[in-house]
Amino acid sequence: MPYVVLGDGWSGGAVDTPEKARVWVRWAAKQGFEGVKLFNSEPPAVTAAAIDEARKLHLGTIAHLSQAGVANFNARHAGRAGLGTVTHFYGHFESLLKDRRLPTYPDDYNMADEQSRFGEIAALANQIVDPGGPEWNAYLREQLEHGVTFNPTLNIYSASRDVMRAKNADWQKYTLPSLWDFFQPNRDNHGSYWYDWTTGREIAWRRFYRPYMALMNDYKNIGGLVTAGSDPGYIYQSWGFSYIGELEMLQEAGFSPLEVMQAATYNGALELYRPKGIEPPMGTVEVGKLADLVIVPENPLQNLKTLYGTGFDRVGPDGKMSHVGGVKYTIKDGVVYDAQRLLADVAAMVAAQKAQRATAGD
Repeated sequence: MPYVVLGDGWSGGAVDTPEKARVWVRWAAKQGFEGVKLFNSEPPAVTAAAIDEARKLHLGTIAHLSQAGVANFNARHAGRAGLGTVTHFYGHFESLLKDRRLPTYPDDYNMADEQSRFGEIAALANQIVDPGGPEWNAYLREQLEHGVTFNPTLNIYSASRDVMRAKNADWQKYTLPSLWDFFQPNRDNHGSYWYDWTTGREIAWRRFYRPYMALMNDYKNIGGLVTAGSDPGYIYQSWGFSYIGELEMLQEAGFSPLEVMQAATYNGALELYRPKGIEPPMGTVEVGKLADLVIVPENPLQNLKTLYGTGFDRVGPDGKMSHVGGVKYTIKDGVVYDAQRLLADVAAMVAAQKAQRATAGD
């Protein structure tokens, strides 16, 4: 479903007033877009007007509540404005600060320096109200009342808590060398903020994940809609594999395996179709509904790792090791694909780029 970032694609100039925001949203709807993505880089009144107009036209709305604007428009404000989905962690903890309205950063904090930006964000976990306390629960109930969806993308920041593990994941052998280069410590590339990533920073991120995961699990438990997303292409996360990582991290957050599957299927369909006011034509396996399927030889409820294309090693009762797991077939729009052959195609692309580089002397 095509979503477009507020202000993109038209020739009407900057979207810098509420009136222009409404005009732009109407324009986007006529172009066939089905939703709007917001970064709250505009004044709050502009963002709120765009959300309101999108709701009137039954368009979806999703926001990455960027740190540049979250002081004036956090996730609580977004929910009150009618936002459909909060994605990533931005805006949640800023809505839950204890004894302050704005987060506290070191005096030398520099948001333009990504190690500073991503390193210090973990400190927010020390500035929020107690998880499970009255203020925490009131925030979740308010978001539930407004019908906000949480799309946490837990996986995309997971390297922050253990960069060595992310770099050496089994599936990195399917990462193109050009993307691998992009991942390496670099002050220019987004998400490559490992200039001097320390044990202390990793520990801070592990602590950050505890309340963040608890927030997602608690919201799910009171009936809030939580969905599975991945945001790959950055921070040592590649397409497909990072999505399975998201499922594993939802289970780590407290979701049962069945709840993980629900987040990845029906909940995602609801997220897309609820703005339209119609029952999703997908998301469950039923007669008359659309269904793309993956066929696996083992039960993913018993072990989500069976969904990784790389599979995993297992030692049987006889003491012999075997390599198991991996999707066997993918059914897309009624066409059956051999998933392992598709994976082999990716491996061939990686090998070809490596050979090309070796020939060029790179």
